[in-house]
Amino acid sequence: MAQASRRSSFLPLMVSVVAFAWAALWLWERSPYGRYLDHGDWTQAGLAGSICAAVPSGEILVPAILYVGGWVLMLAAMMLPTTLPLLEIFRRLTRRRPDRRLLMSLVVLGYLMAWLGFGVLAHIVDWAVHEGVARVAWLTFNGWVFGAAVFFLAGVFQFSRLKYACLDKCRLPFGRVIAHWRGGPPRRQAFMLGLDHGLFCVGCCWAIMLLMFVIGTGSVGWMLLLGGVMAAEKNLPWGRRLSAPLGVTLIAIACLVTATNLLPQ
Repeated sequence: MAQASRRSSFLPLMVSVVAFAWAALWLWERSPYGRYLDHGDWTQAGLAGSICAAVPSGEILVPAILYVGGWVLMLAAMMLPTTLPLLEIFRRLTRRRPDRRLLMSLVVLGYLMAWLGFGVLAHIVDWAVHEGVARVAWLTFNGWVFGAAVFFLAGVFQFSRLKYACLDKCRLPFGRVIAHWRGGPPRRQAFMLGLDHGLFCVGCCWAIMLLMFVIGTGSVGWMLLLGGVMAAEKNLPWGRRLSAPLGVTLIAIACLVTATNLLPQ
């Protein structure tokens, strides 16, 4: 009876976490501070500007905290659903352990740390691009070039060996669990399982996640669409067959954006 109770409570708990993340993002997007999820010089004005001025090194610390907070919410909303099969397998393997909840938390933490590392790197690159654009007048008025380039890059990546190698790892969660749960320090193994799975997930989906920097990290609708695509790719029986059509679509969008901006009006 206790085992059945734990099984029946796991999925509702994970669904609640994901639903809370989506609700928080939805409310944040519609609040007066929704711009904090987007890119731009928002730290120079309003409440954020006041906080940045009041806190030591606030012009760096406050944006970092807000970006990390928004990114973690995005990860919980978009990426945790894609890893539910692995978490369910791990739950079954550890269901008799008294520290099962701690171990599950460490798996989730390791997974989020992999994506958090990618998010930090992506935000640094995004900041560097914005700084570079500000110094080139032509790019300032033709920002579409970067959007088209990201869509094209994401589309081409869908056909790469790295994409399929990482996707295949993500689609075999049992193998990932067995590879890391073989005896030894359980807490370390739980964390490394989540980190390992997260790294393969980053390898599979990083190009799609970069699209958030083009369409706006504050767009809950786009997050929902992209999250659904990634979940389908990794978890549905026919999900692997989505990669090529998605790649063609992304390349077509890049070509359309380019043609729209280069052809005479």
